[in-house]
Amino acid sequence: MASLMAQRFGVFKNPCPSILNLRKESFPKGCCCKFLTRSRVVVAAVAGVSTSIQDRERQNILVLRERRKLKEMFEEACERCITSPMEGVNFTFEEFDAAVEKYDFNIEIGSKVKGTVYSVDANGALVDITAKSSGYLPLTEASIHNIKHVKEAGIFPGLVEEFVVVEENEADDGWILSLRSIQKDLAWERCRQLQAEDVIVKGKVIEANKGGVVVILECIQGFVPFSQISNKYTGDELLGKELPLKFLEMDEERGRIVLSNRNAVADNGQAQVVVGSVITGTVQSLKPYGAFIDMGGISGLLHISQISHDRVADISTVLQPGDTLKAMVLHHDRERGRVTLSTKRLEPSPGDMIRNPKLVFEKAEEMVEKFSQRILAHANQLMPEDGLMLNSDGIFDI
Repeated sequence: MASLMAQRFGVFKNPCPSILNLRKESFPKGCCCKFLTRSRVVVAAVAGVSTSIQDRERQNILVLRERRKLKEMFEEACERCITSPMEGVNFTFEEFDAAVEKYDFNIEIGSKVKGTVYSVDANGALVDITAKSSGYLPLTEASIHNIKHVKEAGIFPGLVEEFVVVEENEADDGWILSLRSIQKDLAWERCRQLQAEDVIVKGKVIEANKGGVVVILECIQGFVPFSQISNKYTGDELLGKELPLKFLEMDEERGRIVLSNRNAVADNGQAQVVVGSVITGTVQSLKPYGAFIDMGGISGLLHISQISHDRVADISTVLQPGDTLKAMVLHHDRERGRVTLSTKRLEPSPGDMIRNPKLVFEKAEEMVEKFSQRILAHANQLMPEDGLMLNSDGIFDI
């Protein structure tokens, strides 16, 4: 460094004087500060390089020591595996094999297994079925309902549930599991029970075609022909509506359920038909012997002799199909589903049904009340009036 300074400034005769012995007077004017500044930079750089080298050397030493230690541990472990493989193990190979065989079920397609969910994602869930092979529950088999994530079916890690094996998963030598199959079997069992009990159920219309409507019942699709719908609706008008239904036919093998809305409405209406009460209905059709009245799914007969106290020669002169009327229930045969009606009993004056039917319907409830009082007044004598008598329930009947 000194020689370089000498060459530059021409002030050193000794080629290697110590920098520490340099004096300010040895340098040309203006050069002293530049020289000292550059010298400090050089010394600092050299010191930094020296420290960095020392740090790397220390790091290398630590790494070598750690590697040596791991090597010694590995060699000791290998030695133990060779000389004493069962050291620290409290069971034998035979006991281990027996334990594995105990939990290695003979799984086959169609069998039910109990498992624990240990992982879920958007496509399905992994299930521990305590066997050599794992189980996988895909999204499509997670529920009988349409879902977008298994969590919507209440499937979370830790859930213990019974699954059915539906196929073998060749990708990882595991099994494809299903909850949907179990839920579907339960739904069919429930439908069989409802059919046996002959009860009225509710079904939501989800689709319509030329022959009828498709409904969802107990998570299973059923079919209702238009001929079995009580009122005249189009398929589009019924979409989204809930219908009361009764079972007509059920074939689990073919996955076919046929239902009737007409029978459900009729049964429900029969429960509301009480002898002696006033009903409102619509004339369905006319026959020479009387008129058939639709009472909301139940059909009743208004005999020609029960239209008016005055003689009616031609029913069409009094009633027409589509007419709305009120009538009193005279008789109800629940077993045969037959209802006998009368407007004759509602006439304030004989012949009003022919001359002024509107008046008859306006005073229908009042006339029934009066008629009931007359019947009850004679109940103790059990005397019939116009062919009516008290039945076993204390209600007058034909």
